[in-house]
Amino acid sequence: MPEGFRRKRARVATRGSKVFDDPDGRGSDCNSTKIVSTPGVRRWHLGSGTRVLAVHGLVLGLVLGAVTFEVVHGFSVHYTHTIVADLSEEGFEYAHAAAHRPAGQGMEAFSRSYLQAHVLGRGHLVVVGLSGQASLASSGGRVLASSPLVAAWLSRPPARSQLKNVQVGTTTYLVLASPIRTPNGTTIGVLVAAADLEHLRNERNQVLILAGVEAGIALAVALLSSFLVLRRVLRTVGAVTQAAVEANVANLSARFIAEGADDEVGRLTAAFDGMLERIAAGLDAQRQLLADVSHQLRTPLTVARGHLEVLERNPAPEHSEVAETTATVISELTRMATLIDRLLLLGRSFSPDFIEEGPVDLRMFMGELVDTARVLAERQWTLGEVPDVVVEVDGPKLRGALLNLVDNSVKATNPGDVISLAARYNGEVVINVSDTGLGIALEAQQEVFERFRRAGGRQGSGLGLAIVKAVAEAHGGRVDLHSAEGVGTSIDIVIPAGRVHHSITDTQEEEL
Repeated sequence: MPEGFRRKRARVATRGSKVFDDPDGRGSDCNSTKIVSTPGVRRWHLGSGTRVLAVHGLVLGLVLGAVTFEVVHGFSVHYTHTIVADLSEEGFEYAHAAAHRPAGQGMEAFSRSYLQAHVLGRGHLVVVGLSGQASLASSGGRVLASSPLVAAWLSRPPARSQLKNVQVGTTTYLVLASPIRTPNGTTIGVLVAAADLEHLRNERNQVLILAGVEAGIALAVALLSSFLVLRRVLRTVGAVTQAAVEANVANLSARFIAEGADDEVGRLTAAFDGMLERIAAGLDAQRQLLADVSHQLRTPLTVARGHLEVLERNPAPEHSEVAETTATVISELTRMATLIDRLLLLGRSFSPDFIEEGPVDLRMFMGELVDTARVLAERQWTLGEVPDVVVEVDGPKLRGALLNLVDNSVKATNPGDVISLAARYNGEVVINVSDTGLGIALEAQQEVFERFRRAGGRQGSGLGLAIVKAVAEAHGGRVDLHSAEGVGTSIDIVIPAGRVHHSITDTQEEEL
């Protein structure tokens, strides 16, 4: 297909249709809320707050609607029961009055006088039909006789009470027909009591309007309160999101300090602030590390290059000059390799699998460590008391850290000075390396465990104590330093109690 024809088809296919944003190239998503249509049409976005309010309003509206329906329905049932009770009461009052009428008074005369004197409730009508006689009615009650059902009851009284809805013209009545009986049980007529249901409808409509207004007010108040709470929450979330979007290596200064907020929003902002602090600290440490590494590697490279350039400028170098230059370059390269190895070890110390735990017999471990240290320099080496315990540690890395301490002690002492190794158990295992050397000034003691920091101008890479600290912390422990100039230095590596496996003596007693 020609390229021009394909472009024309693409324009026709997209004309007038909606195109969904697809920044990742994964295809359109019909559920996306960001829609791009033809030019001039505003983009719309249905936010989380709007969706939550919509769902909350829908659920609350359904609940309030159900409650309103139950209230109105309950009112209608109760009102109907009240009307039925009133109509039944009309029959009881008529029967009671008939039983106590004056002696010799006939039922027709009694009924006429009763209907004339009896006061009916609002909207109530009463019709009395006696067998073989014309029906008698209260004021306005004649309208009921026009109903075929009521006329049938008047001409032929029912055997028992009947309750019916009767439509007369545009008016609906609730009608109760009760048979009139003599003391011996003979049915002599019927009493028809009716109540206009228009009053029920009016009362029900009023209850419906009142309940609807109250439900609407409750819904509005609930939505308003939810909106205020959501606005606070989502405003903070939106600000945190915007800060996260705008955050970069050059700008990590955004902070959200929620004073006195101890809820989820406050904890979110506090956690975000803490994350930014940690990221900023990590980036600062990374920049410092790069600067320190560049500075440390530049020196041996400069020395090696300088010697090689001198050798290159000499057209006929002597064998001794070549050998001297070669030795110097190899020495500097060895120094660089050692520095790189230590940097790699420090880098791996942040990995969760940095240490490989295993049982280590502390007495045997310390004895072998002293034997290794004796060949490093001519010093007075001593091994103090060591508890009879087994610890779960990474033996090679702990040994390397302790040898770093020993190497520092060797550099800080002279022949004849004392270097002591010892250990004690007081709930924690404390391994100590101490010497009677130069000591460390108080103002320098806070920095000696940082990378490339050397105390008192000592030689070395400045990474030994940083590695010691990293190894101790990887075991869940710590490093304690005690030193004074001209007196000596004592450094403890503290192993937490959770890594003390058991006592050798206790194990032997258990085996016996």
